[in-house]
Order: sequence, then C-alpha cells, then structure tokens
Amino acid sequence: MSEADEQPAATATGREIWIEKYRPQTLEDIHGQEEIVERLGSYIEQDDVPHLLFSGPAGVGKTTAATAIAREIYGEDNWRGNFLELNASDQRGIDVVRDRIKGFARSSFGGDFRIVFLDEADSLTDDAQSALRRTMEQFSDNTRFILSCNYSSKIIDPIQSRCAVFRFSPLSDEAVASQTREIAAAEGIEVTDAGVDALVYAADGDMRRAINSLQAAATTGDVVDEEAVYAITATARPEEIESMVTDALAGDFTKARATLDTLLTDTGMAGGDVIDQLHRSVWEFDLHEREAVRLMERIGETDYRIAEGANEQVQLEALLAALALREE
Repeated sequence: MSEADEQPAATATGREIWIEKYRPQTLEDIHGQEEIVERLGSYIEQDDVPHLLFSGPAGVGKTTAATAIAREIYGEDNWRGNFLELNASDQRGIDVVRDRIKGFARSSFGGDFRIVFLDEADSLTDDAQSALRRTMEQFSDNTRFILSCNYSSKIIDPIQSRCAVFRFSPLSDEAVASQTREIAAAEGIEVTDAGVDALVYAADGDMRRAINSLQAAATTGDVVDEEAVYAITATARPEEIESMVTDALAGDFTKARATLDTLLTDTGMAGGDVIDQLHRSVWEFDLHEREAVRLMERIGETDYRIAEGANEQVQLEALLAALALREE
C-alpha cells in the first residue's frame, strides 16, 4: 500500500489497478460500514483517537479506514509522513516491533501523535505481540496504533483491552452492487444487471474481489455480462451448484459427478472453492430440512479432509456419493 501511494497518479491508459484508483479517500466514502464510519468520525471530530483494532474478513474496508483516518487527521499533503504501514504476515517476529515500530514512535515529538498501522496483526508471534503491548504503553503519548486482523481471537487480551475494537462485517450485496455500478459508469463500461448480480455473487461481501473482477471482465469485451464475470472469476453459476446437489440427492450420482468434473476441469475451480460455494448456497436450495442438515454435515467433513491434505476430487465425489445414498 505505502509503495502504491507513492506512485504517480495513473494516466488515461487505464493500466492503474482499480482497487487503488477508486479506493475511498475519506471515511464518508466507504461503502457498507456506516456505523463504524460514524464512530470513527466522532473520534476525529473530538480529537480523541484511541488505539484501534479492526477485525473482519478481507476486502471490507479495514485498510481503507486506516488510511482515511490518517488523511483526515493530517491532511492530504502530510499524512504519509505521519503514517507507518507494516504487514505483520511478512514481518511477524519481535524484531519488527523492536526496530521499525519503536524507531518510528521515537521520532514523534511534541503534542501531535503519529499512526502505526499494523496489517494482518494476527500473524504476529506471541512474543512479538507481548513486545507490541509494551511499546503501546511506552509511546501512548505520541503514537496511536491501528491493528487490522481477520481473527481478533488471535490477538492477545492485553492488546485488545488497550484498543477500541471495530468488527467489520462482509459488505452487503447492495453496497457491492452500488460501488461496481459507480466504477463502471466512471470508466465508461456497459455492465448488465445480470453482470452486476454475478459480480456480487462472486465477491461474497469482498469489495476488492468485486472491483478486481469487474476490471478483469471489462478486458474481455465491450459489455460486462454474466457470462464474462463467471468466466473470468472461475466461479460456478449458482444453478450449477444447485443442479449438482439436487441430482445427488435424487440418487443420480453419475450426473452429479459429471457436473463436478466440469467445474473442476473445464471451469478450473479448486476443490476449496466448490466447498465454499456449496456452503454459501445450502439454505438457498429448495431442500427439506433433513436434506440440508445432511448436506451441511458432509460439507464439514469434506472440508476438514481437504484441509488435511486429502485429494480434492476424491473427497468431493465421496460427498456426492454419500448424498446419493439416501438413508432409509
């Protein structure tokens, strides 16, 4: 992020990555996190920003919120000099706390504070988190820490208790659809309603994925439609997933297996992606409660086996076979 921010603005060549080109510059521009935006805005208005912990899935606005806070506090010309961004998944040991963070914190003098943004903080080792806790105490008068993570449970309690915790939820379908339509209009791209629906489905609450998918689909033709989106994202249509499951439940294992083979071979989906789509779609299928429960049970078992290193196709075929063998 910090390197991208230092690059010159993109020209009309269209080569700039849209997730950076259309990244919200202020808190108010962030889609789908209205309550969080309101609370963060009140901290800035009162000039009383605490340490912050942002928790939530990818692509929901955590990094954007951190940079927007810095922009609003320091102004567009000065925020980069007062904002240190580190990715804890790359530098997860205690040295990054002892060297880079402490060095940056020590260079802040006077009444103003600087901001340290630690992305993917749940990747920090326990020792590094303990050192970070002490650093937060030592430099609390001139440094504010913003920690971002996917799982707040992996952040030690002493750090959580020193932060105001904000839990970012997956973005609503309406927020993703609105943003993608705005970008398409700004880029002069024609996108169909079915294309927007496909982008929303493929994104599953992840704005970054939706925007990247829109940009990729826009290179395939003059119109971004449903077919272009599913092709570029290697995502199965919901009806394909539903057909595969209903065929298996009806006892037609051969037909269900043929659909699975098409998804894995022709569409190029990974087994984990098929599992994710199955899990998302269970309650959208017209299934009896008992069948839905059976399917959820099999999905959980298959997901565990794939995570442990078992062959994806064998495990998915076993899932369909189990569904096809109805219990008497």
